[in-house]
Amino acid sequence: MKYDFDTPISRRNTGSYKWDVAKENELPMWVADMDFPVAPKITEALFKRVAHPIYGYQSEALPWKQSYIKFWERRYDFRFSEEEMAFATGVVPTLSSAVRKLAKANGKVLIMTPVYNIFFNSIVNNGRTPSCSELLYDGEKYSIDFEDLEKRMGDPECSLMILCNPQNPVGRLYGKEELAKIGELAKKHGVIVVSDEIHGPISEPGTRYIPFASVNEVNRMNSITAIAPTKAFNLAGVQTSAVVIPNEEIRKAFLRQLNTDECAEPNVFSLPAAISAFEESEDWLEELNQVIARNRKITESFVKDNIPDIKVIHGQATYLLWLDVSKLGEGEAFASFLKEETGLIVNPGPEYGKGGEHFIRLNVACPLSRLQDGLNRLKNGAIAYKKKQNA
Repeated sequence: MKYDFDTPISRRNTGSYKWDVAKENELPMWVADMDFPVAPKITEALFKRVAHPIYGYQSEALPWKQSYIKFWERRYDFRFSEEEMAFATGVVPTLSSAVRKLAKANGKVLIMTPVYNIFFNSIVNNGRTPSCSELLYDGEKYSIDFEDLEKRMGDPECSLMILCNPQNPVGRLYGKEELAKIGELAKKHGVIVVSDEIHGPISEPGTRYIPFASVNEVNRMNSITAIAPTKAFNLAGVQTSAVVIPNEEIRKAFLRQLNTDECAEPNVFSLPAAISAFEESEDWLEELNQVIARNRKITESFVKDNIPDIKVIHGQATYLLWLDVSKLGEGEAFASFLKEETGLIVNPGPEYGKGGEHFIRLNVACPLSRLQDGLNRLKNGAIAYKKKQNA
């Protein structure tokens, strides 16, 4: 490989949210950022910007919009114009602004669970109620309960859906027919879809991530798409993203809210980082996806061979693995025990809503030696937990 993804880099004492742990022996494999250095071209672009000694207000004069447009068209056949997109400081601020502007006051916002836990915050903190359609789980894979989804869309109190595409934490890549069906039902019931597609570029080689708005004109004209380089290129701390809104009426209403919320102004590093990611670092992304696929395969094999009480749900996207721990009991209790017993920090499944009660989430975006350490801790923790239960 051209790039080094396996040399461990210490992040302790750097102000890292992930690595600011309480004990020296703790190994954080939870929050969704990667323990890989960013693509060298991105570092070069940031150094170049830092070298200019004035850090004033940033305009969008740089070729920032075109970097998004070309990347998403080239890789995912998702076409949009400069007029249809705008800067946002992050996907979560985008979701919260959408809830404030597009969801009925004191109304409901539809989500499919288990899902990224911050969706609940964006909904509840803005005075709305989550309407949770639980994904169907057959013990191996997940599918959409379209009967329940339509029932919830038909609720007169529901005017907004937040879609997670790909689905975090279960790692589902939705197919074109599924996305078209969601769009058809949303249009039928007057529900606008806000699609969080931040994990889209991180997909298993040989699979295909399909942006919701790229499927057909119905989806395109009834949606807001939130996209960013932050997950795929490990730039979460740079605070940079974009929204794509082809429908002019929705766009005007939403952008007023985004500006009111003071979430529409880029900082001096956000645009150069994004431009370099999309225009100069695609080969790094290709290698990253190979490394994530390798780590996913290693984890699945290790767990199957060494931890019979845990099952890894095979996902096609993200670097976050969803583990079924139902044979051991509740995900929250097991995650707490793991941290205390072994120092391994994972996300308890109940954080992700209905359907997450007997699961944990594991971040495998790390060097191989760190992954192996984490898997051994997971094994030892499962053995100790079962002994405790049987004592």
